Amino acid sequence: MNNALIIGQYVPGNSFIHRLDPRTKITVVFFFVIVVFFANNVPTYSLLTAFSLLCVLNSKVPLQFILKGLLPVWFLIIFTFILHLIITNEGNVVVDWGFFKIYSGGIIQGFAISLRFFLLILTTSLLTLTTTPIEITDAMEEMLHPLKKIKFPVHELALMMSISLRFIPTLMQETDKISRAQAARGVDFRTGPVKDRIMAVIPLLVPLFVSAFKRAEDLAMAMEARGYQGGEGRSKLRELHVGTKDILILIAFVLMLAALFVLRQ
Repeated sequence: MNNALIIGQYVPGNSFIHRLDPRTKITVVFFFVIVVFFANNVPTYSLLTAFSLLCVLNSKVPLQFILKGLLPVWFLIIFTFILHLIITNEGNVVVDWGFFKIYSGGIIQGFAISLRFFLLILTTSLLTLTTTPIEITDAMEEMLHPLKKIKFPVHELALMMSISLRFIPTLMQETDKISRAQAARGVDFRTGPVKDRIMAVIPLLVPLFVSAFKRAEDLAMAMEARGYQGGEGRSKLRELHVGTKDILILIAFVLMLAALFVLRQ
């Protein structure tokens, strides 16, 4: 498994989070992405962080593995924090270097926005880590089922999104393999003028696109060989079922939302 990026990867397991109905997980993640922007003080951010870490612990996916997989986005998180230190001029002056000043408001706002970003990536990654692409496809198709009344291609859309999500780690692995092969042939991606480095990327992009189209063609041929003709008339091997554990997690999430709005200033 490529640990460089965990988005789109699935870690097999039999934890409490793994056994939840995928519709429950998608619903919780969807509303979590919304309510994370309502946090505005230490208690509310602490509540959201505790909820996220509790979900990670119950998923039995090692926290170290998740944090290592989030390394590609740590740059954006740190950059966001530094950017707020530079552009926010609110509060008391904490650091005064004459030409450059850091304000308390910049530190607070930078930390808050960075924490929001981290929690969003953590919870959305946990969804794909504990849910197979097939389950995500079935769940999205079930949740979007009312749109079929207006002839919306629900099944095709759900399948397309699931395949796209699954191809993220595959393309990352392919990119890493091609870049290593090109580096072994003397291609330098990191040094030299910007123009030369941009030109050096071309030997990477061409085989990557060729490989991506080849994989897409192989997948289309495999689906056609198995008689796939869209969602009409298809049955499912496993039917989705909302159980007691799903109801309990939804109640816990609603209580967390209520506590968040109570703690907001």
